[in-house]
Amino acid sequence: MICNEILSDFDNKKVLITGGTGLIGREIAKILSEAGSRVTVVSLDNIKISSTIKHVHGDLTDFNFCKDIINGMDYVFHVAGIKGSIDVTINNPASFFVPLLMFNTNVLEASRLNNVKKLVYTSSIGAYSAAEIFKEGENEDKEPMDMFPGWAKRMAELQIKAYAKQYGLNNYSIVRPCNVYGPGDNFDPKNAMVIPTLMQRIFNKEDPVIVWGDGSAIRDFAYSSDVAKGTILALHYGTNGGYVNLGSGDGYSIRELVETLAEFLDFKYEFDTSRPSGFPRRIMDISLAREMIKYNPETSLLQGLKNTWEWFKVNADEYKNKQNYFVSK
Repeated sequence: MICNEILSDFDNKKVLITGGTGLIGREIAKILSEAGSRVTVVSLDNIKISSTIKHVHGDLTDFNFCKDIINGMDYVFHVAGIKGSIDVTINNPASFFVPLLMFNTNVLEASRLNNVKKLVYTSSIGAYSAAEIFKEGENEDKEPMDMFPGWAKRMAELQIKAYAKQYGLNNYSIVRPCNVYGPGDNFDPKNAMVIPTLMQRIFNKEDPVIVWGDGSAIRDFAYSSDVAKGTILALHYGTNGGYVNLGSGDGYSIRELVETLAEFLDFKYEFDTSRPSGFPRRIMDISLAREMIKYNPETSLLQGLKNTWEWFKVNADEYKNKQNYFVSK
């Protein structure tokens, strides 16, 4: 997806990746490190993804810290975010909203003050209003479907638009990823998303694995490495002050997801039709990203799930070293 000519642009560049221990950030870090970038990842996780990459443990809600860590950087990939299940999104809204607002504002403003050459910000599908198909510029006339984190994501997008209007900064780009999965995902059973939750329960030998609903709900699942490459392409090409969607290009039902896992894992499962299935269909239109930044997802659902499972078997407890925003303070 990324040609050598593009990667050569990152050779010897000083690159900061916020949230660089997360599932998208760690893939960006690996790709750019291999391309010759001088990569620094900053995170509150007690995790090191590579001995050849500089790791900084620091809090992005501290503006002075952000100014210091971004000083001298050529490129910034602002990938830091907070992932959680539907339940924690509903029941712990401040745990999403407040830190997201704070570190988004801080990283963007610190990048502006430090005259960063290029920046890309990862927003979210949750910034859209509810719909079946998500296309840039549409489905935004109402509140975000992920209420509090969605508003926080929109506020950062608006901050970037404000920079373009007042300062003429057109070197900040935005991507909206869909449901991303892969190595480094959040496997905390208390707040994990659907794929890591299923894998955690399979790993723990639940028999049968009970799946809520009838399995008909369709979702867009994109593999982390594909999204990481799309994010790099967005920084390279730019998104003209707007945003582009990063999805898989396909929709998969929850039943298809479970059946794909069953192709290479031995487990029994049942669908509990007395439980809600969720919104019937949510898929991203990625035609603009294909055209504007040459985004072309390469990983099939089967291969992506296999890769994720192989990583998870070795790193089943890594989530315990991740920053937990949902612990009461």
